[in-house]
Amino acid sequence: MAKIKPPQLSTLGDFIAGQRRAAELSLRQLAEQTGVSNPYLSQIERGLRKPSAEVLQQLSKALRVSAETLYVRAGILDPEDHRGTTVEMAVLADTSITERQRRVLIDVYNSFVKENEPPAEPVVVDAPPAEPVVVVEVVDASVLSDAADEQLAASDLPAAEPVVADVPADVAPSSTSSTPNTQ
Repeated sequence: MAKIKPPQLSTLGDFIAGQRRAAELSLRQLAEQTGVSNPYLSQIERGLRKPSAEVLQQLSKALRVSAETLYVRAGILDPEDHRGTTVEMAVLADTSITERQRRVLIDVYNSFVKENEPPAEPVVVDAPPAEPVVVVEVVDASVLSDAADEQLAASDLPAAEPVVADVPADVAPSSTSSTPNTQ
């Protein structure tokens, strides 16, 4: 008694066989490129076996077809969720044009789809106002001029206590001058 093939599998097998022929690859060459055995690949093409997603991924690379296209044909992905693939699938299934022509047609189609997409609206985020930033400048006390000392003394500000900080030796300014004394 003849075995009835599920329609998706025979369609997938026919598609893979058509792509293989269009790429001018023998069954053995495709098997070598994908790492799949020759008999197993033959069974996939005849619709007798359902390939795993991993095998489909390898086939997509070797045939230069999107993995998504093979997933849809295998029934792994829902075609309604991947409407763009129907045009791609039709172009990829056409054996009357070259591989290069298929890629160009798909690229042109995808550029038209992107061109017709509505522009993304900017996202406005209501954020609280930023906290004011206080910048503190550390100055070597020996650099302050006498005039600055006098202004500080004349102000009503209380005298500040000196701050002593542990500063690593490689960061702290040296107390010796590196310029020679010419006096």
